[in-house]
Amino acid sequence: MPTWVSGFLLVLPSIILIGVFIYYLIVRNFLTSLTNRNSNNLKLQVHKIGFDNYTRLIEDSNYQHAWYNLLVLTVAFIVGTMLFGIVWALLLEKGPKGEGLFRSVYLFPMAISFIASAVAWKWLLNPQTGDNAIGLNQLFQMAGLDGLQNAWFSSNSKFNMVAMAMPAIWQLSGYIMALFLAGFRGISDDQREAARMDGASEYKVYRYVLFPQLSPVALSALIIVGHMSMKMFDLIYALAGSNSYVAGVPSTLLWSQLSTYKYGLAGANSTIILVIVAIFVVPYLVYTRRVEKKAGS
Repeated sequence: MPTWVSGFLLVLPSIILIGVFIYYLIVRNFLTSLTNRNSNNLKLQVHKIGFDNYTRLIEDSNYQHAWYNLLVLTVAFIVGTMLFGIVWALLLEKGPKGEGLFRSVYLFPMAISFIASAVAWKWLLNPQTGDNAIGLNQLFQMAGLDGLQNAWFSSNSKFNMVAMAMPAIWQLSGYIMALFLAGFRGISDDQREAARMDGASEYKVYRYVLFPQLSPVALSALIIVGHMSMKMFDLIYALAGSNSYVAGVPSTLLWSQLSTYKYGLAGANSTIILVIVAIFVVPYLVYTRRVEKKAGS
């Protein structure tokens, strides 16, 4: 028996499970999106309607608003996590006293689920103001900064999703910090010393020696937090509910569509989400594959 057969048999169960529960269901979902299955009527005659469900979604103002919300959420989430993650990594990369404690403090939010985090942040971001204010609004009131009180993600403003991104930034910044900290620690001290001996200031050491070598880490971090924000559901659902217009995103609309038996629309919605996420992830996987192949050659 060829030697590869035993290895293939070992991974065959996982190949079958992934093929059935991921790729088959993706195909099945796409086929459903091309049908008129938008009712729980058991007598409904299901037939193909082409891309009508996609057209209905794209022309729906609520769906357009949900994608705008997701765009704002994604930008705020990426900028916030990258900014805080890099700053914390810079503070810890030289091994200050108590580094282990601070590292644990920054990473601890990752151990909390989005649902549990949302429960706490729902209190902190309570929209009530004035005498009824609690959470951050009450803190502003006590500090004499009443003008900063607002309805957070409950407001129908252009930036309500920035407030929605705050809990996610709090949870994922520690993860980005860990990525950059590992990147800093992977760079030899000899390179820093050589740059300093050539007269480079500390700023130039980071600008021209360290940060260029961290570009693969930065790319990985961008792809990870970017696709996480695209798929974010539990945090938004727990904070604002599934039927919130002001904080609705495509994934919460998907839940509403499934709850009302609009399987065709839900299939089209999930297919669009999948394609958008793939646009982010596939180039990254190709790039990673090329880097690994180049490193191995």
